[in-house]
Amino acid sequence: MSSINDLIATMIPAGVELQALGDVGEFIRGRRITKDDFVESGVGCIHYGEIYTRYGTTAAETFSFVSPELAARLRLARSGDLIIAATGENAEEVCKAVAWLGADEIAIHDDCYLYRHSFDPTYISYVFQSLLFHDQKIRFAAGAKMVRVSGEKLAKIRVPVPPLAVQREVVDILNRLEALDAELGGALRAEHHARRQQHEHYRAALLTKALGEDAWRSVRLRDVADILVGLAFKSAGFSSDSTDTALVRGDNVGQGVLKRQAFKRWRRHPDDGLERYELHRGDVVIAMDRPWIPAGLKWARIADGDLPALLVQRVARIRGGKGVLDQRFLGCVISSARFTAYVLATQTGNTVPHLSGGQIGEFAFTLPPIPEQIRIAEVVESFDALVNELSIGLPVELRARRRQFEHYRDRLLSFDQAAV
Repeated sequence: MSSINDLIATMIPAGVELQALGDVGEFIRGRRITKDDFVESGVGCIHYGEIYTRYGTTAAETFSFVSPELAARLRLARSGDLIIAATGENAEEVCKAVAWLGADEIAIHDDCYLYRHSFDPTYISYVFQSLLFHDQKIRFAAGAKMVRVSGEKLAKIRVPVPPLAVQREVVDILNRLEALDAELGGALRAEHHARRQQHEHYRAALLTKALGEDAWRSVRLRDVADILVGLAFKSAGFSSDSTDTALVRGDNVGQGVLKRQAFKRWRRHPDDGLERYELHRGDVVIAMDRPWIPAGLKWARIADGDLPALLVQRVARIRGGKGVLDQRFLGCVISSARFTAYVLATQTGNTVPHLSGGQIGEFAFTLPPIPEQIRIAEVVESFDALVNELSIGLPVELRARRRQFEHYRDRLLSFDQAAV
């Protein structure tokens, strides 16, 4: 960063003055747009919610459009304006901003402000991400369910106003750092994806050995396992005592483990006749309603910490036949890409896709002898542990990269202040 240090020493040796945003620009609030107003093509528009989910530091194209007739009645941002989401879910995130660099004017939502100014557009967008801006903004954020910052309050926030040449040098450095951050993040994600694909390849190879080799045989799940659908428990009997028996419902079934924090509870009685629905360590359960979500198949293997537990309706329990199907190997089968593909092809219903106990039982796969099942389960679980370790490490590494970028961004935007 020697180039910017030289530029600062030459152009602003006495430091940079902090000025109120309202003194060097104006805030203009948008007008009402609903998502029902969106059309396939027309005049570009930005809804405040999109700033949080779809936009970065700058943008030259919009994701949404309104008709020219409606746009004529709305507030339009020009190229170079900063568009600010003045409403958000919390004080930390509110006032996320994007610099509009497109050639055409675009409409903005009424929960947005456009800031018309004389800054370099990308520079002021970076300033809105800085710790200096955040520490002032958070004092003005108001609201309970939704947090807002008014244009009047935004106008009071003080920011460094160096010469344009310095602003552009800052932007050039930050753009390169952000591109490097994105490149490194992309490389880490690609590595993680490649490892997952490699894992799935070896898992599939282990589970699909040629028929007839080493006594492998083709079976249906119902032939080698007991499949049970849960019981309907009336909510009037739910218990608030955290020591009572857990009820395993579809909402509790995650991707490989149970979500214990969402357990409903049931108080058992000695003669309640529920023994059949008791879950055991190692049992595999599958959510029968919406058995697959974008995060993956909704299945879990019961662990000691989940017990005692009872099986609830719309959840299926699978328990391997003793001496025939090892429970750990069963978990490998259920968590395989092949079983997921079977579920997606077999489930019925559009609004709420459903998988029946009978359909689960019809799943066909190749079954090796018990010793081989145990060996395969150990290998697959070691693969799983490695992928899970990578899955945990990836967001940690990405956060570390982001913090490094934020550190340099805040350093670049922390000028010596000019004496007043």
